[in-house]
Amino acid sequence: MLYEWAGRKSAKPVDPALEALVRDIIGKIADKWTMLILETLEAHGTLRFTELGHKVGDISQKMLTKTLRQMEADGLITRKVHPVVPPHVDYALTDLGRGLGAAFCSVWVWAETHYDDIEQSRAAFAARQDAV
Repeated sequence: MLYEWAGRKSAKPVDPALEALVRDIIGKIADKWTMLILETLEAHGTLRFTELGHKVGDISQKMLTKTLRQMEADGLITRKVHPVVPPHVDYALTDLGRGLGAAFCSVWVWAETHYDDIEQSRAAFAARQDAV
């Protein structure tokens, strides 16, 4: 079993298939590009490939393409190709993608709430390391 948490709806043991899915999703979304793309599409709505890359910033076309494909496969975004020359492709969040973004919004709130505590802990740790 992965772990127990207070808000879990069921006292039943965690289904191994569910645990595998959770681990897979965390592995994919824990990468910064997925989270930044979710955040960018939430903030700006539907965007073309080039616009999305510019707004995310510092992402290569190869990594943007790879991340968008995985997000599309997982149902987090939609990809609409317009039959024009040059190619015009739009990306937008699905309801599933918006839900994931909302779930991870709580991480931002937690980080904001505990920012000073984390910075103090890091400074104390660095000072202990320097003293060794």
